[in-house]
Amino acid sequence: MGKVKVALIGAGLRGQNYVEYAIEHPDDIQLVAVADPNGDRLEKIKQRHGVADANCFADWRDLLAQPKLADAVLICTQDKMHFEPTMRALDAGYHVLLEKPMSPDPHECIEMEKKARQTGLSLTICHVLRYTNFFGTIKRLLDEGAIGQLMSIQHNENVAYWHQAHSFVRGNWRNTAESSPMILAKSCHDMDILLWLAGADCVRLSSFGTLSHFTAANAPVGAPKRCTDGCPAADECLYYAPNVYLNDTSGWMALAISDDHSDEARMKALKEGPYGRCVYHCDNDVVDHQVVNMEFANEVTAAFTMTAFTKECTRTIKLMGTKGEIRGAMEKNEIELIRFAEYKSELISLDIPGGHSGHGGGDEGLMQDFVRLLQDGGNGKEGLTSAHTSVQSHLMAFAAERSRVEKKVIEMKQFAVV
Repeated sequence: MGKVKVALIGAGLRGQNYVEYAIEHPDDIQLVAVADPNGDRLEKIKQRHGVADANCFADWRDLLAQPKLADAVLICTQDKMHFEPTMRALDAGYHVLLEKPMSPDPHECIEMEKKARQTGLSLTICHVLRYTNFFGTIKRLLDEGAIGQLMSIQHNENVAYWHQAHSFVRGNWRNTAESSPMILAKSCHDMDILLWLAGADCVRLSSFGTLSHFTAANAPVGAPKRCTDGCPAADECLYYAPNVYLNDTSGWMALAISDDHSDEARMKALKEGPYGRCVYHCDNDVVDHQVVNMEFANEVTAAFTMTAFTKECTRTIKLMGTKGEIRGAMEKNEIELIRFAEYKSELISLDIPGGHSGHGGGDEGLMQDFVRLLQDGGNGKEGLTSAHTSVQSHLMAFAAERSRVEKKVIEMKQFAVV
């Protein structure tokens, strides 16, 4: 296969980000169809990529009802809207790139993976961290035996107070019933990375965590339901919406609150939409801090911490082996290799910039791998984050949530999904 033709279902920020790869690599991939209920987003994608009017749809069902338009479909809808379009796309003969998490329902995750195997088509999950230079380098060091036999992993996802407030208190992933539990919506990336680095299946785990801070009990005295309704704590509150979304450093969060990015439109969004609400008076129920302890089949143990209460949005990791340690900070692009037998440690500085933009190169790496997979034939082949692999880490997240809620250790072999 030469140039890969793709269709996009869900033209939000993630979808727009992935198909930007087609602008940067026009000889390899072309966006030929798009479906999104938001007319402004449809028009933006149409103009940006030169998509024909006949291939722009308000409903993904209409796109998939057409004779096959492309080689693959990128599905970037909300969590609960992944299963049906994925199953229909596979039935229609499309390869699929699916945004994480696969689904908030373990049964649906398993059924999608089964469907991909039955059809012989590629179903790749957007676990972009595996494609980063940062985690790729750590995996290579482990495979080369740089620290001997791996024994323990400590991994932190430092969500940052402002990111938690935007996405998981005010935003689309704030409520488990409407989206997914926090460990799945935000940290299935991390379950996947731990599974990859440990190099064996998880056999048991336990988890603890709560929603402690972003509750009505912690609201400033006299705080209204909406920031724009005259909050008495506006000057000192970290989360006062106009300060967060109407300044020059708001970045991607400002883009998320309104498709019209003018000051007037953003202020209107704060007065009427979810992002103008007081963070202490929202309908959020996902945890703001959680820990997961894991044991793998090769006796590697791992401790994972997700917390909202950091200033920077970062991932940090420490891996301990029989002959040394690896310490890493993803957003700093730094890995420290410590060998017990050597006096000095080795600092590995990576070239690819990290941070929010492109998940430290992972977004581009994912698209590159997916396109190459299809160019090589696609059928029957699995990429680095195939559904077969991703189901395993999703089940770890489901088990962790059950452990947290039921306050017990979960044996993975007993984590039945029937």
